[in-house]
Amino acid sequence: MTLSPSPTILMESSLEETPESLRRHDACEMLKDKSPSLPSRLTSRAQMLSIRQSLPANFRDRIPPENESKEKEEKDWSKKTRTEKITEEHEPEWVNNVEYFINEELCVWCRVSNGEWHLGKIQSTSGDAAWVMLSTAQVVKVSMKEIFPANPDISEGVEDLIQLSYLNEPSVLHNLRVRYSQDLIYSKAGPVLIAVNPFKKVQIYGNNILSAYQKKSLDAPHVYAVADAAYDEIMREEKNQSIIISGESGAGKTETAKYAMQYLEALGGGSFGVENEILKTNCILEAFGNAKTSRNDNSSRFGKLMEIHFSAKGKICGAKLETFSLDQSRVVQLSNGERSYHIFYELCAGASPILKEKLKLKAASEYNYLNQSNCLTIDPIDYAQKFHKLMEAFNIVQIPQDYQERAFALLAAVLWLGNVSFEVIDNENHVEVVADEAVTNVAMLMGCNSQDLMVVLSTCKLQAGRDCIAKRLTLRQATDMRDSLAKTIYASLFDWLVEQINTSLEVGRLRTGRSISILDIYGFESFKTNSFEQFCINYANERLQQHFNRHLFQLEQEEYEGDGIDWTKLGFKDNQECLDLIEKKPICLVPLLDEESNFPKSTDTTFANKLKQHLKANSCFRGERGRGFRVSHYAGEVLYDTNGFLDKNRDPVHVDLIQLLSSCKCQLLNLFSTKMRHKSLNPATFSESMNQSVITKFKGQLFKLMNKLEGTTPHFIRCIKPNSNQLPGIYEENHVLQQLRCCGVLEVVRISKSGYPTRLTHQELAARYGFLLLDTKSSQDPLSTSNAIMKQFNLPPEMYQVGYTKTYLRTGQIGVLEERRRYFLRGIRGLQKQFRGYQTREYFHNMRNAAVTLQSCKRSHICLVFPLLNRCISLLLLFDLMANFILLLQISAVKSPGERKTQEVDAVIHLQSVVRGWLVRKHLENSMQEKKQSRNEKKKPRRKSRRSISEDKDLLFEEFQVRSCALADLQSRVQKVEAAILQKEVENTALMEELQRFKVKWLEHETRMKSMEETWQKHMSSVQMSLAAACKILAPEKIASHGNDSEDTMSLGTPTKELKGSLNDVNNLPVEFDQRRVVFDEDVKCHVEMRSEPDSISVKKQDAEKELSNLKLRFEKWKKDYRARLRGTKARLRLNGNKGRHRKWWCKKSFLKLDLVDSY
Repeated sequence: MTLSPSPTILMESSLEETPESLRRHDACEMLKDKSPSLPSRLTSRAQMLSIRQSLPANFRDRIPPENESKEKEEKDWSKKTRTEKITEEHEPEWVNNVEYFINEELCVWCRVSNGEWHLGKIQSTSGDAAWVMLSTAQVVKVSMKEIFPANPDISEGVEDLIQLSYLNEPSVLHNLRVRYSQDLIYSKAGPVLIAVNPFKKVQIYGNNILSAYQKKSLDAPHVYAVADAAYDEIMREEKNQSIIISGESGAGKTETAKYAMQYLEALGGGSFGVENEILKTNCILEAFGNAKTSRNDNSSRFGKLMEIHFSAKGKICGAKLETFSLDQSRVVQLSNGERSYHIFYELCAGASPILKEKLKLKAASEYNYLNQSNCLTIDPIDYAQKFHKLMEAFNIVQIPQDYQERAFALLAAVLWLGNVSFEVIDNENHVEVVADEAVTNVAMLMGCNSQDLMVVLSTCKLQAGRDCIAKRLTLRQATDMRDSLAKTIYASLFDWLVEQINTSLEVGRLRTGRSISILDIYGFESFKTNSFEQFCINYANERLQQHFNRHLFQLEQEEYEGDGIDWTKLGFKDNQECLDLIEKKPICLVPLLDEESNFPKSTDTTFANKLKQHLKANSCFRGERGRGFRVSHYAGEVLYDTNGFLDKNRDPVHVDLIQLLSSCKCQLLNLFSTKMRHKSLNPATFSESMNQSVITKFKGQLFKLMNKLEGTTPHFIRCIKPNSNQLPGIYEENHVLQQLRCCGVLEVVRISKSGYPTRLTHQELAARYGFLLLDTKSSQDPLSTSNAIMKQFNLPPEMYQVGYTKTYLRTGQIGVLEERRRYFLRGIRGLQKQFRGYQTREYFHNMRNAAVTLQSCKRSHICLVFPLLNRCISLLLLFDLMANFILLLQISAVKSPGERKTQEVDAVIHLQSVVRGWLVRKHLENSMQEKKQSRNEKKKPRRKSRRSISEDKDLLFEEFQVRSCALADLQSRVQKVEAAILQKEVENTALMEELQRFKVKWLEHETRMKSMEETWQKHMSSVQMSLAAACKILAPEKIASHGNDSEDTMSLGTPTKELKGSLNDVNNLPVEFDQRRVVFDEDVKCHVEMRSEPDSISVKKQDAEKELSNLKLRFEKWKKDYRARLRGTKARLRLNGNKGRHRKWWCKKSFLKLDLVDSY
C-alpha cells in the first residue's frame, strides 16, 4: 500500500507524566468535596488521559526512514502544530521521569534502527538520547522520542485494549501479537471488535461456542458477542441495528459476515426455513461476485447489505439483499496473477457431461477471458465440489431447474464471446467477425441468429435524419462492443440472481420493522497501478470511515458538550476534506469526471490535466506527471492512473446490443432488454438514465446506503490482515500498525478510555439503584437521587459526571454500583431465605406431629385386630391348600400314570411349602409376642434376683447353645428344601419341554385328522350321490319290467328273481351307507371333543396313535367290505343285463354309475 510520508514530529516521552499522575492520584484521595446537583457546574473538571499515556496526535502517520526525500517531508498531512504545543508543555519534567524509570528498572518500548519495537530497560541518558539494554542483553542508543512505557506482565494479552495501563503503538501491537499467537483472533478496542485473520481454521466456532454465547456463559470478544448484542438491543429497544464490517482486502470480512449470520440464524430459528436460505445465499454470491486478486484469493468485487428482519417474537421472518457496484471489467480484463469470477471455473470443472455437451463447454484454459492472466487454479480448492454446493444452494433458494440451466447457458455464452475474433478487411482498420466455432456457439446459447450477431459486433447503426446508416467498426471499437455485450450479460444476470434471492427471502405479512443489517463491502485498496475500480472502492471506504468517526468521535463528544459536562475535546483525523475533494460541487473529482465523460473528444490525458488545473489548491490532492494523480485518503496516499477512467465511467450500452438481446429466444435475455428499455417511462428521461455515468450511479447508491445506516445503531468490526502473504502464524507489525492507523482503532481506544462509556439517564439510575440509599427521606427527584447515589458510594469526582439528563461514568465504575447492588440483593435474598426456611420447617414439624398421632392411633387399632386376623388368614390358607390338593387329586385321576406321579410330587412340594410358611409365620408371631411381653415385664418393678450372676451366665449360655442348634437345624433343612426345589425346577423345565413337543406333534395329528375328515366327507358325499342316482334309474325299470315285459319275465323265470335280489341289494346299500356315516361322524366328534379338552393335551403319544389307528382300521375294513359288496352287486346286475336284450341301455347307465361308485 502506497502511503504518504509524514515528517518526524518532536514529542517527549510519556514517561514524563508518571510522577505527575501519581501526585494527582494522591491529591484525589484527599478530596472530600461533595458532588453538587445540577444545574450548577461541578467543581472537578473531566480530565482526559494525558497525551503521555497514549499515542500522540500524529500516530496515524508513519515515521519515515532517514533516507526519505525532503520533498515529501514538506507536505504535512496531519496538522502537527497542535501536537508541538502540547509537547512543549511537558519538557521540564523529563529528567525526573528518566531517573524514576532507571531507579525502578521499569521496562520500556524502544524503536531500533530497523524500525522494529523492542523491549528493554533504560541504563542511562545523555541529552535527547538514552542507552537501553534490550531483552537480548544488547545495549543500543535510542532517541528519547522513540521510547514509550511498557505495560506490566499482568496486562499482557488483555481482551480489551482499554485495560492497558499505557496506551501506545508498541503496547497495542504486542497485545494483539500475544493473543494472535494463542489463536485468540478477537480483541476489543472499546466499542469496536478487532478481528485478526488467522488464515487457518481455529477452534472458536461451532455449536458449543455458539450455545455458550446464547446462554451468556461466555463474554470474551467474539463476532458472536457482537451479533448477540445487536439482537438483544433490537428486542429490548425495538431499534434497528447494523453490523458494519470493514478492513482491507483479504482481512476476512466475508467470513466474519458469515459467522454473524450464522449466529443470528441460530437465535432466530432453525435450519429448515428462511434462515437456512439466508446462509445459502452466501454460496451463490461468492460464486458470482468474488474473484482472486493479487492480495486475496476470495475478494468480494461488490458490496452487499443483508437486511435480516425479525418478528415480534424474535424469529427471522425474512431478509432483503442489496448490492453495490459489481466490478464488470473483471469479466473481460484481468491482470497477471488474478482470476475472473469463481463461477466460470466452477462451471468448467463441475458441470456434468450432459450439461457440458449441451453448453459446448471446454476446459477453462480454452477461453481467452480466463487464460489471459496465466492463473487458472487456486490450491487446494475443489471446483467440482464447489459447483455441487452451488447447485444445492440454488435448490434451497428455490430457483427453478430450467432457470438454472438458462443462467449456465448465459455464462457459457460469455465465455465463448471472449473467443470471438475479428479480421481486418481494409487499410482503415475496419473489421468483420470471423465465422468460427465461437460465433456459432454464442448464437446457439443466446438463441439468436449468428448472422445478426456478427453484424452487431462489427457495425454500428447511426441515425441520419430518417435514414439509418451502418458504419463499420475498427478493431478497437469491435473489441469494445464485444466486451460490452459480455459485461452487460453478466451484470444483468447478477442483478437477476439478486432479485430471485430477494423473492425467496421476502418478508411478507410478518414484517415488524425490526431488522439487523450486516454490511460486507470491499476494503480499502492501494496497488502499484490503481484505476477507476480502486477509486470507487476507496470512495466508499471514505464514506464508511466518516460514518465511523461520526458515531465514535463526533456524536459522542457533542453529547458530552450538549449535556453540560466538563470535557476537553479530543482531536481525531477527520476525512471531510477528502470527501469534499471527491464529491463536493461545483469543483471536485466526480463532476469533473462526468464532465469529461460527456465530451466525445476528451481523453484520459485531458481529464488528468483538468484535475491538476482545478484541484491543485486542495491539500488532499497532488498531481503527478502524465496521467497520474494522488489522493490523500484516511488510510494513506494512493496514486491513481487515469487510463481507462472515461471509458469505464461511460460504460455505454449501445442500442444495437439492446435490440439484439430483445430478438433472442432466451427468456432471460428478453427480460434484461425489457428492463433496459423501461428504466424510465418517458423517452426524455430514458436517454438521461441510460447515459447516466457509472460514478453518478455509484454515488447515488452510496448515499442511499449511508442514509439507511444512519437510521440504525451501529456495531463496528475492524478486520485486520496480519501479513501480506496470507500465511498462518505470521504477524507483521508494520503491516498491522498501518491498518490500525487506517481504521482509527487507536483513536477509538483513547476516546473510550478518556471518555465516559457508561451513561444512564437519571430516571434509569434512580430506578435501578435508588433502593440502595440509606436516607429514605431523600427527595424523589431523579437528579437528586443520582447525586445522592454517587455521594453514598464515595465514587471519586473524576470518575463520574452528572449532566443535565444523564449520569456519565468512566470505565469500571458501573461495576462498583452493580457489585453494591448485588451485595444488597444477596442480603435481601438471604433474609428471605431464612424466613421462608423457618416457615417451611414449622409447617413440616406440624405435619409430622399430626402424622405421628394418626400412625399411633392406627397401630393401636391394628394391634387389637392383628391376632384374630392372623387366625383367619391361616384358616383361609389351609382351606385353599386343601381345595388345591383335592383339585390336583381329581385332575390326576384322569391323567396318565407318569403325569399323575409328577403332579403328586408337585402337590406334595406345594403342600410342604405352604405348611412350612405357616409354621414360620406362626413362630415369628410367637416370638414377637414373647418380646412384647418381655418389654412389658421390664416396665414393672423388677424383683430381686436370688440367683447369682454365675447361674444367670450358665442359663444364657445353655439358651444360646439350644438356639444355635435349632438355627443349624433350620439352616440344614432350608438347604435341603432349596436343593429339592432346584431339582424340581429342573424336572419341571424338562417336563415343559416335553409338553411343548407333545403340543407340536398333537397339532400335526390334528391337521392330519382334519384332512382325513374332509376327504372322508367328500368320499361319502360322492358315494351317496351315486347310489341315489342308481335308485332313481332302477325304480322306473322295475315298473316297466312288471307291465310291458310280463311275457319276457314269465318266460325268463329265474333271471327275474335274481334281478329282484340284485335290486334289493342295491336298495340296501344307501341305507347301510347312511348308517355307517352317522357312526363314523359320532366317532370323529367324540375324538375331537376329547382332543379339545385341556387335560387331553398331556395324553401320551402311544394312546393318541393307538386311538387314531383303531379308527383308521375300522374305516378301512368297512370301506373294503363295502367295495366288495358293490362289486358283487355290479357283477350280478351285469349278468342279468346280458341275459335280457331290452335292458342293454339300462345296464350301460347302471354300470356307469356303479363304476363311478367303485372308483371311490
